[in-house]
Amino acid sequence: MIIVTGGAGLIGSNLIEQLNQRGHTDILVVDHLKNGLKMHNLADLHIRDYLDRDDFMARVQAGQDLGPVSTVFHLGACSATTEWDGQFMMRNNFEYSKTLLHWSQAINAQYIYASSASVYGLGKNGFSENRFAELPINMYAYSKFQFDQYVRSLQGRLRHQVVGLRYFNVYGPREAHKGSMSSTPFHFNRQVLSDGVCRLFKGTDGYADGEQQRDFVYVGDCAKVNLWFMEHAQHSGIFNLGTGRAQTFNDMARAVVAWHKQHRKVDAQIAYIPFPEHLQGAYQNYTQADISALRRAGYEHEFLDVNQGVSAYMKWLNQTQA
Repeated sequence: MIIVTGGAGLIGSNLIEQLNQRGHTDILVVDHLKNGLKMHNLADLHIRDYLDRDDFMARVQAGQDLGPVSTVFHLGACSATTEWDGQFMMRNNFEYSKTLLHWSQAINAQYIYASSASVYGLGKNGFSENRFAELPINMYAYSKFQFDQYVRSLQGRLRHQVVGLRYFNVYGPREAHKGSMSSTPFHFNRQVLSDGVCRLFKGTDGYADGEQQRDFVYVGDCAKVNLWFMEHAQHSGIFNLGTGRAQTFNDMARAVVAWHKQHRKVDAQIAYIPFPEHLQGAYQNYTQADISALRRAGYEHEFLDVNQGVSAYMKWLNQTQA
């Protein structure tokens, strides 16, 4: 059996879709469906069972036998960068992850978990997987950083594969439930459909309007990396998961506009709105994953660039009317 925590989320549901495509259906999804809209991410997928996260953790802590487990993909977390309840974040993101790590080791299962590029903070020291570059600036980032540190402290004592994947700016199908936390192409598409205007932040910190840059990575590529590590259990460690290419928000908006012009004959526009005061000094104007460690491990597949990823995403969004 394969366990996917956060299985109804963006990355989790896309991972399950690719697992299904490879013939895997013996899957236990663990999630928290208080937001019932997330069920849409599971409705077309094939899984064996579902457990609420609290029920699952209670069974794990009680030592209940869940049957043979080959791999645990731990993607569940509170990912709100605006959540400042540190006690909640450390219990939900840090302690939960520790419990599952030790449980996975005890039952001889692979453990592939979600870290985050947010651990690099404003990126002043680059984006390589080392302590020098890491300086989290919110509780979400700190909870992820501290778990990475905990995993590092166990180096040499872990008997089975443990992989942490530091996701950069993920976008793609099955993210409608995230609301305001959804990706920029999701919002740009909604804006074009609403009034024909993509709205970007004006420039800040020396960047021109819309010229802030991020490493935008398509969710389908993220799922492929997870499956690659599942199939190459000899590799452990913490790895960046991005494309290795920084592209501007203007690039993203232009790709959305171009798709609508070509496929819907709509001439959308790009407009710039004032940069929010509450984000001043707390905004990543530039991110670019150093993926050399991932390449050294042997992952050779190319990542979609913004034009390729947005084209695939716009086709899916406008077919499903998400």
